[in-house]
Amino acid sequence: MIQLEHRYVDDVPELTVPATAAPAPAPRLLVLNEALAVELGLDVTFLRSDAGLQFLLGLAPVEGSKPVAMRYAGHQFGGYSPALGDGRAMLLGELRTDTGLRDLHLKGSGPTELSRGGDGLAAVGPMLREYLLSESMHAMGIPTTRALAVVATGEQVVREDGTHPGAVLVRVAASHIRVGTFQFARASNQMRVLVKLTRHALERHLPDAVQADNPPVELFDHVVQAQAALIAKWISVGFVHGVMNTDNMTVSGETIDYGPCAFLDGYDPAAVFSSIDTGSRYAFGGQPSVAQWNLARFAEALLPIVTDNEADAVEALTPILENYPVHFNAAWLAEMAAKLGVELGRDGLDEDALTTLVTDLHGYLEASGVDFTSFFRQLSGVARGDRSSLIVSDGNRERMDLWLDAWLTFAPDADAMDAKNPLHIPRNHLLDAALLAAEDGDLTQFEALLGAVTAPFTAIEGGEHFAQPAPAEFTANFRTYCGT
Repeated sequence: MIQLEHRYVDDVPELTVPATAAPAPAPRLLVLNEALAVELGLDVTFLRSDAGLQFLLGLAPVEGSKPVAMRYAGHQFGGYSPALGDGRAMLLGELRTDTGLRDLHLKGSGPTELSRGGDGLAAVGPMLREYLLSESMHAMGIPTTRALAVVATGEQVVREDGTHPGAVLVRVAASHIRVGTFQFARASNQMRVLVKLTRHALERHLPDAVQADNPPVELFDHVVQAQAALIAKWISVGFVHGVMNTDNMTVSGETIDYGPCAFLDGYDPAAVFSSIDTGSRYAFGGQPSVAQWNLARFAEALLPIVTDNEADAVEALTPILENYPVHFNAAWLAEMAAKLGVELGRDGLDEDALTTLVTDLHGYLEASGVDFTSFFRQLSGVARGDRSSLIVSDGNRERMDLWLDAWLTFAPDADAMDAKNPLHIPRNHLLDAALLAAEDGDLTQFEALLGAVTAPFTAIEGGEHFAQPAPAEFTANFRTYCGT
């Protein structure tokens, strides 16, 4: 029997509103993450049954279930929105696992009190997109919400470009507490709630700090370091989130809300895929600095509960915020060292030499526009003694040869590189085609692509196309959309 806890609702009821899932006239399971279900202690056979589908849709309450929509605020593209929240989502409750509580959360489950005029529904394409992208990120070792299932509802969802089959995504997270959650409590002048929220977040993510002298300071330091490490991992695989609003930044340090995101083809720090990011605020290369901006907003929300004197509170949090670039640079260099198969302190490699190596490489990557993912897989061939494995444009060959000579002096480990650099990512052209087919009822391409990206480091016999860059004409016109 499934049992859910409701710690979040009990601890901060002021930040929730009761929610009820919308009926699904003809539910059908599209995809189920059986490995994750087992990890969560759920019965796969039950989840595939009619009763299991009702549970996954939020239509069959179980013991301990108190479904709610979560309140939060947020800076969206730099502008503050004081009242956001789960307009088409609901927290069913928390599952108790060997590694702690895990939120069970629905997306596309129907309108809530926080819908702000929206229909509360979601379409098959965007929900399958989040499923595949989040599972790809997990397979690459990047902290993320996980996808448990996507269930088609049997009804049509109306969008600007027409009607689409509806679906609900069932996702799992260490928590869904966002920077925007703290902003909401602060903006509504609920200091007591802000204290309770801080305690709840610490109990979930940093329990040893609950009894610290100043818990909000401990929480802030933890989130700064977690986000620095997360963004470094994004950058290392060419991931562009696309909508880094403060309501899309979690205190858990997990990637959340895969809307208009994408992966780089050719390396370009200015790359923007989102149709709504007209000012390039969330461009690939700008993500580290945007994260620090978001963390500054988090600090502002925490100020009243750090100390009664605002100047003292600012003095306590400012050094932590200013240390974000130090944490990010350390994490990013560590990621790049692993991608290059080298190790600080080995073969004479010190931090200055590594920094020069990485900086020079990114200068080449930007100048040449080579495919980011393919480049690092080809580079391991060079580490094995075959320079012909690396595709280099004629205008940059001399520059690349000089860089290779410098890199090879540090004896890169080709096997370690292949275990770090993905061969398979959710290539934009493949994902786009798979989702179009899935909306028409054919999941063959989706399932094949899912199999590739959840085995990101291993070649697939007969699956060479999964590692091929997109055609230039596709890349030139590709845009992503929020799916709302």
